[in-house]
This record gives sequence, structure tokens and C-alpha cells, in this order.
Amino acid sequence: MLLFLHGAYGDMSYSFPEELKRGSVIGNIAKDLGLKTGALSNRRARIDTDGTEKRYCDINLNNGELIVADRIDREGLCGEKASCILQHELVLENPLELHRISLHIQDINDNSAVRGARFVIEEAHDADVGQNSVQQYSLKKNEHFILASNGNTIELVLDKELDREKQQEINLLLTALDGGSPQRSGTVVIHVTVLDANDNAPVFSQAVYKASLESHILSLCHGHTHTHTHTHRHMQLGFI
Repeated sequence: MLLFLHGAYGDMSYSFPEELKRGSVIGNIAKDLGLKTGALSNRRARIDTDGTEKRYCDINLNNGELIVADRIDREGLCGEKASCILQHELVLENPLELHRISLHIQDINDNSAVRGARFVIEEAHDADVGQNSVQQYSLKKNEHFILASNGNTIELVLDKELDREKQQEINLLLTALDGGSPQRSGTVVIHVTVLDANDNAPVFSQAVYKASLESHILSLCHGHTHTHTHTHRHMQLGFI
């Protein structure tokens, strides 16, 4: 007996932020594949994962929506990698079709920037090879950041905590050097914007306010002054 399986392969890619609630809609599988909604149920659509990997998305067979099935913590899944991609597979039967689903998990700013925090920087590209390619990096001396490199991974390390009240923006100069002779280099300016964090409560300028008024005065309007200060523990990096 000969068994013929018709396999149609196609990739789908979705990009969305981490920490979405379970049941949140990522996209619509039926719409993206050009299928009628009922076709998913008729063809026993299901999501498979590679090996024993946890399944982070599922299909609503009633409307074709791809939804979040479990908590997605980018740092927990991918650590400090520049990109975080989860691979799943959509299986359709009668006829058999396999579609690779790539979930690109975007980072959200859910961690404060404290001393020792690391921020991955995109490596420089050099058309030369071997010794003539990029060999080292240097960061112009500054008050807050130092440079750490491990192979092709370059990171800015926060060495001294930021204070938005003192400095709202910082420009860092990163230089890449090759190993050729004469040696060539390239530079990039890293613009750091210090964001505000609501880590201080409003306070009044004094603990008690007193007012005196005569009995014939019906009302007295007076103002209270207060101050509210913020300091920053988050950061945003942008390339210029």
C-alpha cells in the first residue's frame, strides 16, 4: 500500500510584547492563511512545539485567533539576547499542512536600571575578514557606564546609578577598531535618555498649616504648596 502525504510548508511570523495576559490575541491564523474560520476545526488544526518545549500560544478554532496560552517572560526565556524568538508549528490535516510559527517577543521596560544592569549593543560590521575585521571596542570614559565584551556580544554596564534631577540625557562615544595596519576605526554615538520614575511621594513644605479668620468672614481660600521630586532608575538607549 502506498501512502501519499501532501505537505505544504509556509512560515508565519508575529511580533508582540512580553507579559501579555493569557487569552490575549496575537493574530488571526485563518485570515493570514486565507482560510474560512470553519476550516480550522474541520482540519483539526493544532499547535505543536519542538520537543518538550512549553506551548506559549494556542488557536481559538471558533474564530481563527492565535492567542497567548501561557505567561511569556522574555528575560526568563532568552536572558540578555538581542532577539527572542519562540518556534511553534501549526498542523492542519486532510490534507496535511505544516506551517512554522515564529513568535518574536519584544522587551518591555519592567526592570529598573540599577548598578550592574547590562544593555546589549549591536555589534559593528566590517566587510574585511580575519585580522582586518573588528577586533576590539572602546568606550570613551564617562561617569556612569563601562564597556563589557565577550566574543561578539557587546554590553554597556551601568557602573553608577543615574539621577534624572542632575542629568536628563547622556551621550556616549563607542569606537570599534580593526586589527589591520594601518588600523581603522568607526564610531557611533549612543544617546541615553534618562526617564522619570514615580519613586517619590508628594510632600508638603511644612507639617501643619494654620489660618485665623474673623467670625464675619464666610469663607477663606488659601493655597497649599507642595513639592514632588523624582529620580530615575530606568534608561532608554537610542542610536544616532
